[in-house]
Amino acid sequence: MKRRLLIGLGAVVVLLAGYTVFTIVRPTVLHTEVEIDASPDQVWKALTDRANYPAWNPFIVSSTGDLTVGATITNVLRDTNGQETTFTPELLAVEPGRELRWIGKIGFGGIFDGEHTFRIEALPGGRSKLVQEETFRGAAVPFTTGMLRDTIEPQFHAMNAAIAEQAEQTS
Repeated sequence: MKRRLLIGLGAVVVLLAGYTVFTIVRPTVLHTEVEIDASPDQVWKALTDRANYPAWNPFIVSSTGDLTVGATITNVLRDTNGQETTFTPELLAVEPGRELRWIGKIGFGGIFDGEHTFRIEALPGGRSKLVQEETFRGAAVPFTTGMLRDTIEPQFHAMNAAIAEQAEQTS
């Protein structure tokens, strides 16, 4: 009886571990980009104008904390339903005029992790391309993919447009 129970529990652990590995190596990626009539420095200035996010940013309505690699910041996101979520990601990259990247995790990691990237690329004629992307990994991600695409991805587009407007005003 004990042996069967141990074999059954072992099988469940193996299945869960395999499922978790599968969700980590097969992430869900949201990818948006926009071309902006402003230099990478002007785009960076708009992106990092976090004190004024409540006035112009439709997606990240608040962001506080030092923009230093390894630091933790506090962001408040608003989805397309108006639902706000607060999370505290760790900054992985802070390269003025080029990249801002962080990772947020629910729990200890491996359940629902999101690595968010803003990448700024110089284009000819003093223009820029802003790429906003998030890679989601973890055991809970497959159950939320539709929700992410419906309520979060449109907000990436809205934020991209708002950053473009802010950057173009200063160019």
